Amino acid sequence: MTVTYEDTKQQLLDAILDHVPFDGWSEVSFRAAVVDCGLDEGMARIICPRGAVELALAFHARGDAEMLERIKSEDLSGLKFREKIAAAVRFRLQAVHDKEAVRRGVTLFALPMYAADGAKAIWGTCDQIWDALGDTSDDVNWYTKRATLSGVYSSTLLYWLGDDSPDNQKTWEFLDRRIEGVMQFEKLKAQVNGNPLLKPLLSVPNWLAGQIKAPVRMRADLPGLLNPRK
Repeated sequence: MTVTYEDTKQQLLDAILDHVPFDGWSEVSFRAAVVDCGLDEGMARIICPRGAVELALAFHARGDAEMLERIKSEDLSGLKFREKIAAAVRFRLQAVHDKEAVRRGVTLFALPMYAADGAKAIWGTCDQIWDALGDTSDDVNWYTKRATLSGVYSSTLLYWLGDDSPDNQKTWEFLDRRIEGVMQFEKLKAQVNGNPLLKPLLSVPNWLAGQIKAPVRMRADLPGLLNPRK
């Protein structure tokens, strides 16, 4: 059976998880994972040019994939949309089977040289949540939805890392409060936009917002094409 680069990366990821609690997503952990897998270090560097950082991102992507599978398998039809969003965020956190690995990842992506990678990973998670829940926006709302959810997800993740309540109940209550705050803000925006006295003042900002479009969707099933939003 042919072993692909992705198979080997997943093998390295499984191996490094044994070392991350002690040495973080570091060069020490990466080299230990390479030894554990019996790989040539040169080949490992080809697969993971940035070493442990590549595996930390692969760990995040693995959690996203598990979240998406859960969203597909659960019956969310009876929920309000805000409840669907909360469920998706909850599924994402419940997809984590090693909280210490996430804690070490937060430390890694807080470093200036990796902050953009961390932000991109969180944005990607929120983009996948909106897509999975059927978002069809193609204007400025495409960006604001993902930016808002990124804030909700990030703050909930940090709260969850310090939560020792049974079944993370305090985290889910915190998540509900964060989403409620967003909903109140959206209601306020709607009231402002509907106010005839304020509407003229918003005509220019609203026009500018209307010129913003979502990234072009590309069919990922066509040969040679990748989804630019992933």
